[in-house]
Amino acid sequence: MARPGAPLLLLAAALGACAFYYLGAGRETFSSAPGPGPAPRRFHLLLMFTKAARSSALQARGQAALRSLLRHARFAPGQVLHLHFVSEPRSREIAQGLLRPLLPGLPFQCQVIFHDVDMLTEQLFPVVEAMQKHFSAGSGSYYSDSIFFLSVAMHRIMPTEIERIIQLDLDLKYKTNIRELFEEFDHFLQGAVIGIAREMQPVYRHTFWQFRRENPQTKVGEPPPDGLPGFNSGVMLLNLEAMRHSQLYNQLLEPDMVRQLTEKYHFKGHLGDQDFFTMIGMEHPELFHVLHCTWNRQLCSWWREHGYSDVFDQYFRCEGQVRIYHGNCNTPIPED
Repeated sequence: MARPGAPLLLLAAALGACAFYYLGAGRETFSSAPGPGPAPRRFHLLLMFTKAARSSALQARGQAALRSLLRHARFAPGQVLHLHFVSEPRSREIAQGLLRPLLPGLPFQCQVIFHDVDMLTEQLFPVVEAMQKHFSAGSGSYYSDSIFFLSVAMHRIMPTEIERIIQLDLDLKYKTNIRELFEEFDHFLQGAVIGIAREMQPVYRHTFWQFRRENPQTKVGEPPPDGLPGFNSGVMLLNLEAMRHSQLYNQLLEPDMVRQLTEKYHFKGHLGDQDFFTMIGMEHPELFHVLHCTWNRQLCSWWREHGYSDVFDQYFRCEGQVRIYHGNCNTPIPED
């Protein structure tokens, strides 16, 4: 792993408990600063932070998300939070600027690791190229689109030392300790590899329209609690170790399997990994641990005004104390 340059070293020194690493030299091994005593227990979070220089709105969302995440986070002695960012050089600089005022004085240990987006894309493309045409906007398999499928093949890219990781969107606001979300891994049933919340709009009622017309008794696209409304990828628990060992999951990544399922369900999406997980979840729900809606309380209501007002609330309803708000489709998140 490449050691950061002098500016990063100075930043790490100034921030005390938080160390910065940059994974951008083509090496795949993961390492962290050694410490005295027994090996710490590590908790890994990953956020995509790319093309930030082009969007002040993206920077504002990232700042708000990181502020609420770190304000509520609590980890015990001997536990270390690892914040992974996927970025290009300019966005990496912006992320460092956002983190600089947030990290001093944290009551727990953390490390920040930056992964080069181009390097990850190069590794991802051979794995996900065949599925991109089914789950991306447009008609082709564009090299740059591969990064939107990172979660699908992360088990083949991240070092084996990382067994579990949570991938999070930037348009989130945290209302509780993120450490509690890691406890959901302990509730995965045998065979489950991914934890994810239901989609809270009738997105897939719409996307699966042809399959639903041909199969009028299907649960595909139906609202909860008995239906299969699909998934939302804003909060994802990835049991990388289970993904590596799941013969079923890895078979589903094969181009022929993707083609067979997209043909069966007449599926054409544009939401990347979310579409892939939704489709294979219709066929193999046992691969997924369904998170309670309060862990990804989506706020977008676009589909209420676009043909589904009669059923919208059946999808959008979420009872309980919200733990993570998701301001998808640029929806404002309630103030504290």
